[in-house]
Amino acid sequence: MSDDSLFDRGLKVRKEVLGEDYVNASIAGADEFTRTMAEWSTEFCWGALWSRPGLDRRSRSIANLAMISALNRPHELKLHVKAAIKNGLTPDEIKEVLLQVAVYCGVPAGMDSFRTARDALKEIEAI
Repeated sequence: MSDDSLFDRGLKVRKEVLGEDYVNASIAGADEFTRTMAEWSTEFCWGALWSRPGLDRRSRSIANLAMISALNRPHELKLHVKAAIKNGLTPDEIKEVLLQVAVYCGVPAGMDSFRTARDALKEIEAI
């Protein structure tokens, strides 16, 4: 790790946003090959970016939902839909973000994102 304080700050934010159980399982599941990526993403995504004061977590969730949907990353989308609820978005607001994705990125991206989001929201009993 290049910066313990950045990693520690990132780990704290990551646990607050994604949930301690998920993060602990993710860390426990890291092996020699994946550990570097796990540490790097914790430092830079969570420690350097998500802890910046320029946007609140709710706004960062909106941006993430749109980008991850556009990139067709269902595993990450499911995770970030759950985080978005934790960060104060409603299912209706998530729906609006995904409609925006459908218009600007294509209906297939929107359809897949709606299916993934529905599954995530059902898992946490938000719908």
